[in-house]
Amino acid sequence: MAIFTHVTLGTNDYDKAVTFYDAALGALGIDNLGNLHPTAMMYGKGSPEFVILTPSDGNPACHANGGTIGFAAENRAQVHKFHEAGLAAGGTDAGEPGPRSFAPNAYASYLRDPDGNKICAYSFSEE
Repeated sequence: MAIFTHVTLGTNDYDKAVTFYDAALGALGIDNLGNLHPTAMMYGKGSPEFVILTPSDGNPACHANGGTIGFAAENRAQVHKFHEAGLAAGGTDAGEPGPRSFAPNAYASYLRDPDGNKICAYSFSEE
């Protein structure tokens, strides 16, 4: 059983965030599952697990210092596609695709979304 029901990130520019996540997560085979409400978009593989939204309290969205959300990639090629698609859709580089020394076969790339949230894609395949 998974430990999360879902993860959310706030955005200050909903349309820009949807464009970014459609591209970056689409490269990992993660689907846009439609709106939860007019300013909340759901993503997942069959069921919603990740949501981007405008904060319901009306305050600006902000990113966490030290916070990162990691998405599973099936292989190293997907790690590269995620990074390339995210950059092309308005994200910024936070770590080029490549090996990571903390675990055997760890291969990852990091991006900041248009609101500054840090996300990454990891593969542990032996490619």
